[in-house]
Amino acid sequence: MTFHEILNTVLFHRVKILAVTGLSMIFLFVILLFAYPITYNSMVTVLPPDNSSQNGLGSLLAGGADLSSMFTGKTGSATSQLFLEILKSRTAGEYVVKKLNLASYYGSRSLEDAVDKVLKSMDAEVTKEGIIKLSVDVSTPMFSRFNAKSDSARVLSARISNTFVEALDYLNREKMMSKAKRSRIYLEEQIKVTKNELDSSEIRLMQFQKENKAISLPEQVKASIDNAAKLKSEIVANEIQLGLLSTNLREDNEIYIALKTKINELKSQYDKLENGNQDYLLSFKDVPSFGLKLAALMRDQKINNEVYLLLQQQYYKEKIQENRDLPTIEVLDKAIEPEKPKGPRLLFATATGGVFVFLVMCMAFVISDKRELKVK
Repeated sequence: MTFHEILNTVLFHRVKILAVTGLSMIFLFVILLFAYPITYNSMVTVLPPDNSSQNGLGSLLAGGADLSSMFTGKTGSATSQLFLEILKSRTAGEYVVKKLNLASYYGSRSLEDAVDKVLKSMDAEVTKEGIIKLSVDVSTPMFSRFNAKSDSARVLSARISNTFVEALDYLNREKMMSKAKRSRIYLEEQIKVTKNELDSSEIRLMQFQKENKAISLPEQVKASIDNAAKLKSEIVANEIQLGLLSTNLREDNEIYIALKTKINELKSQYDKLENGNQDYLLSFKDVPSFGLKLAALMRDQKINNEVYLLLQQQYYKEKIQENRDLPTIEVLDKAIEPEKPKGPRLLFATATGGVFVFLVMCMAFVISDKRELKVK
């Protein structure tokens, strides 16, 4: 059939086509209005993590950051992506399901089934600025547009979205406290060892001074001792940090390699001081034999004291981190009860359905007339 023949067929049967289309649209509109489930959706947005604190390799010695901050090596949008994966995890889903008792809402017989349903209804993404956007679709049962179940779904959509953010904050704090706990335990062991060495070095120095009536050293030797103590304490501190990182990072990790390189450089500087390669300081090998013994004892005592103070400082930082109960997630916009449902879109769905019925009816009459022409 030509286009004109098809057009004539449609015009000839226009009354029937429009009648069926109109009735179909009315029927569809009534179904969508009174019977079809309503879906509500409420969005919550979370700001990217604050990266204002510096996590450089020298942060431990400068007292500017915790040891545990070095574990992940992730910042900015990478951390936002990590947060997104936490939100999509089964553990986060279990937190939400248990807190809001969603198993009964979904009619699930098991926790796993309810978790699977809530995760499938969740939509989360990270923008290029690192902002996390999360929303959860909540649908009502059939025939519930004009009753209390509609309002319940409206409220629940906002509660689920906000509870997912609570789950993220809870899991992130648990992770941070766990790392702080490992660091604190490790530092406790190092403090015990260093305290024993400090006590022993103080006793040896006191006994030597008492036996030889030696009280002080020349200023040049004191300057060398102070410099050696500072270098040695940096070496020990970085070795402790390397020991912590070795349980969380591979040996080919950039942070791990950079820290080992720094330790080797510090050891090289310490060796130069020992062997007399410093132009402005007196090397220990150039000190007279009696003074050398006193210098060595004073140096050991000074080093152990510096390391002990540094370990104590970091230990209390990790202890505070382990016991803190501050939110780690900053919410930009909390989820609120939506004023309008996400679906169904009554007018759009009705119009789309009407167009579909109209085209089907036109096609049906065209095919019918074509068959009749062939028969004739």
